[in-house]
Amino acid sequence: MTWIDDLAHRADAVLPDYVAAYYHSAAGDGTCDREGIADWNGFRLRPSVLRDCRTQDTATEVLGTPVAAPVLVAPMAQQVGARPEGEVLTARGAAQAGTLLGVSTNTGVRFADIAAEGAPWWYQVYVARDRSVTQLLVERAVEAGAKALILTVDTTALGREQAEIDPRNWVESHHKYRTGNLTEAEVERYGSDVDMALDLTPDTIGWLAEVSGLPVLAKGVLTARDARRCVDAGADGIVVSTHGGRRLGISVTSASALPEILAEVGSEVEVHVDSGVRGGHHAAVALALGAKAVHVGRPVMWGLAADGAAGVAAVLAQYQHELRTTLRQLGIGSIRDLSPADVVRR
Repeated sequence: MTWIDDLAHRADAVLPDYVAAYYHSAAGDGTCDREGIADWNGFRLRPSVLRDCRTQDTATEVLGTPVAAPVLVAPMAQQVGARPEGEVLTARGAAQAGTLLGVSTNTGVRFADIAAEGAPWWYQVYVARDRSVTQLLVERAVEAGAKALILTVDTTALGREQAEIDPRNWVESHHKYRTGNLTEAEVERYGSDVDMALDLTPDTIGWLAEVSGLPVLAKGVLTARDARRCVDAGADGIVVSTHGGRRLGISVTSASALPEILAEVGSEVEVHVDSGVRGGHHAAVALALGAKAVHVGRPVMWGLAADGAAGVAAVLAQYQHELRTTLRQLGIGSIRDLSPADVVRR
């Protein structure tokens, strides 16, 4: 059992059953989720010798924002199901770890309260069928200090396995709350669960850049051809992601998709990756392949549930420690010295 497995068990013990099930849930029979972790485990690192590795430097910048290490917090909905303060505590933990977090459209807490914790943050956009509510939320995120937008480009209908534990089926409680940045009147107008648009085109990227004035990353890209379309449409970054195996049950994994996307657009924009990254050694693999950063989801949520802000900070600190240890074992002093020559598929 890994430390993350143990953390998940501790989180499950304090969560309502339906919340714990939602955090573990995956599309289909979970194949993509399981293979997402297995594919990261399928890489092998190639250590070097007789090199000065007395210290390890993990500091970098992501879209111009300094971070202590390229391990970021993925945007996740329903964090108030873990703790009533939700992303406020996540932001506090991220600030302690010297990194940034993504904030979902479906957050139950106010942008201003998240921003007050001092961690830089990016706003993850789910475009609604009524784009006026999306523009309203984007403008409020910008006003509250969001530094970038993460556009989810692969919005689809959830499968049956997901729907059975969808938060929209939860009993009315703080666990369900997901419209923290709309007024009561706006919720009355738009609905408590804003319907997501299924007709997105590359033009959406330019529209978001125009209304926000912020860089836009496209999240959910799994092919080189789509990465190219996004970059040509103005995306400032790509997030290679299966949403933790929650979108398509038999999808290719992020680990398997990353190399072709890097080959296509990695020299032009930042390429980030998430889904199945279960430790600093996986982060080292992604960085060696050419990714700028990794995003961590479920382990952070489990840390939040188990120990609040301290749990979030501890998870991120462990990833950073493992990344430094892996660099030392590789004979490398800085993440900037990692290269594709340091990694091979088993």
